[in-house]
Amino acid sequence: MPRRLLIFLVLVLGWAEWEHWRSSRRGMGARPGTAGTGEAIVVLGYRNGGSRANFVNRWRVRAAVRSQAPGPSRLVLCGGPVGGPEAEASLMARYARSRGYRGRLVLETESRSTWENVLGAVPLIEDADRIKIVSNSLHAEKARHYLRRHRPDLAERLVPAEDYRAGELLALKPVLAVLGKRKLRRLRGS
Repeated sequence: MPRRLLIFLVLVLGWAEWEHWRSSRRGMGARPGTAGTGEAIVVLGYRNGGSRANFVNRWRVRAAVRSQAPGPSRLVLCGGPVGGPEAEASLMARYARSRGYRGRLVLETESRSTWENVLGAVPLIEDADRIKIVSNSLHAEKARHYLRRHRPDLAERLVPAEDYRAGELLALKPVLAVLGKRKLRRLRGS
């Protein structure tokens, strides 16, 4: 591999890691609750055309499970039948159970977009002390922005999830960073 190409790849991958790391920490709340009701981990669905969770939805479920803090928590799986006949939330729930997850699952099965994921999740997370949103870092930041726009009181309870890990999904991060930054730029302009 030519040296210039190698340097270019290292710079692109480094930039993508930096963008995902920064994004994973933006938009958090200032006042997580302390009432003892625990946390809600909102998992955003991704267009799924088959009868089993696709790669992205499987990864998001695994990231949600590792995001759980000790104490009461629930996974709020979001997504309707966007790419196929079955709701993304149902496919993710089945995947979580097949991987041995025995915790509480709450499904939102009507949404068809990130905005609708957030709106549909609101009644399911209103009582949570802490709220985590799981997706790739820039997509989760977009959802946090939507929550802040719709329900600033709930956005104050946002805390970081464990959806960012250095080197994880390394080959996808540059593309996700470019697409995510473009969408966030438009969102902030509106």
